[in-house]
Amino acid sequence: MKTKTQLLLELWIESRTRFTNQLDNLSETDLQKKLGSSQNSVGFLIRHIGDVELLFAKNVFGDSSIKVTAKTVIEKRDTGEWTNLKDLKKYTTESFEKLKSIVEKQSDEDWEHPITTKEFGTKTKAEAFGRIVSHTAYHAGQLAIINKYGK
Repeated sequence: MKTKTQLLLELWIESRTRFTNQLDNLSETDLQKKLGSSQNSVGFLIRHIGDVELLFAKNVFGDSSIKVTAKTVIEKRDTGEWTNLKDLKKYTTESFEKLKSIVEKQSDEDWEHPITTKEFGTKTKAEAFGRIVSHTAYHAGQLAIINKYGK
């Protein structure tokens, strides 16, 4: 029988493929695409997913070794600097590995431990983890639409 941690990791990793499967089909030109008057480019969304994963590893799961400057969260808008596909892929691979590493250390009991953040109040770790699963899937959908219809 699998642990809660194993099950939740499987759920997150599968959900995250909605994002990662798109990365191999992108070009650097695609990174600048936006939809209409939207502020967010494809490149911004990729960086944002990585920023938030690192914030979760640090702030929700307590990995104090993580140093993150979440520029997309700080700026709250696209500054036009997310144009290097290789760097963005590397960043999101690292953010995935760091979050995965700290999540793997959770016991079944840890998932019921309450976490309080200014972004979403008090939630159990399991509920908070649901936020990162849905966050990535949400932005992966945006990314797909912008890449398909954006200019």
